[in-house]
Amino acid sequence: MADWQEGGFGLYIHWPFCEAKCPYCDFNSHVAAKIDHAAWRKAYLSELTRAAEETKGRTLQSIFFGGGTPSLMAPETTASILEAVRTLWPTANDCEITLEANPSSVEAGRFRAFRDAGVTRISMGIQALNNDDLRRLGRLHTVEEARKAYDIARTCFDRTSFDLIYARQDQTLEDWRAELTEALTWGGDHLSLYQLTIEPGTAFGARHKAGGLKGLPTEDLSADLYVLTQELTDKAGLPAYEISNHSADLAQSRHNLIYWRGGDYVGIGPGAHGRLTLNGQRFATETLLAPQKWLEAVADAGTGETSRAPITEEEQAEEYLMMSLRLSEGSDLARFERLMSHPVPQTKIEALIDLGLIEQNGTHIKATRAGRPVLNGLLRELLT
Repeated sequence: MADWQEGGFGLYIHWPFCEAKCPYCDFNSHVAAKIDHAAWRKAYLSELTRAAEETKGRTLQSIFFGGGTPSLMAPETTASILEAVRTLWPTANDCEITLEANPSSVEAGRFRAFRDAGVTRISMGIQALNNDDLRRLGRLHTVEEARKAYDIARTCFDRTSFDLIYARQDQTLEDWRAELTEALTWGGDHLSLYQLTIEPGTAFGARHKAGGLKGLPTEDLSADLYVLTQELTDKAGLPAYEISNHSADLAQSRHNLIYWRGGDYVGIGPGAHGRLTLNGQRFATETLLAPQKWLEAVADAGTGETSRAPITEEEQAEEYLMMSLRLSEGSDLARFERLMSHPVPQTKIEALIDLGLIEQNGTHIKATRAGRPVLNGLLRELLT
């Protein structure tokens, strides 16, 4: 069995457009006054056909429309893509088809159209349950609009998720306790809970560098916020199955599990990345970032891909360990050794066990609750 089959096979489709650029966002997203939906539909279908030629016979387990704001995509485009996908690849009976949405681009008829197109799961970028902080984060919706949009989603889709950002400016432990407690009453079976990170190249990054981003939490407060997050979600029956993702049993994001378990995935659209194993060699694929240049390249050259870099087995082993240790299920050291050709020294594992940072069961290791916040340090220790 090829190594990628341990993780599965998925399809990622990037829709690069947003209504506005959020100041914390470092994703490949763009604001456009006008979008030629017919041209984009044609380009996606062309790229799907190209990718399917290379991966014939593989069974798709998940499809993820990410962005940007894919809920701004014409539902007809989504329907055309999913219709084409079903003719190009076999799909699992329980294939998960996720579409990211923002509350400001939601209304009932549009969601029903996405459902009828074949979308089975919605992931909504709510980010805060505080109107002042929503404005600070550059969001275009209010808490009331977010609640209404999420309620619509829950009536249309069997599976729903939403994102919140914490460790925000001037946020106290009690603020977050109240906010997360409220979020846990909304009835979703999956939550993505991210600490605010200040990334270079973003508006927040520039503001922070200039000394203008006040009220960010101390390291101690950030740690306390993380611990509180685990406590509240555990109590609510949505424990962390990954560093920042929490779900009820069997409600994990199947698409993201493909990433974290080291599976293969096709990446289509401006700025989309992929991992593909072809003829025994794994590759990292990248595409053009600029939407118009990607669109033109697909039309003129027959591909929006810009690079296909071979990944050595050693690199693959390290990537697998880095990704899988994020999961509560942990990593299979036997799989790591097959790729790396040598094991992680048992002395290193035992030292981390003695520190209470990892646990071992046969060939499997996983980070403990104390180890998860210092995962980068664990990886350095295990890989050097």
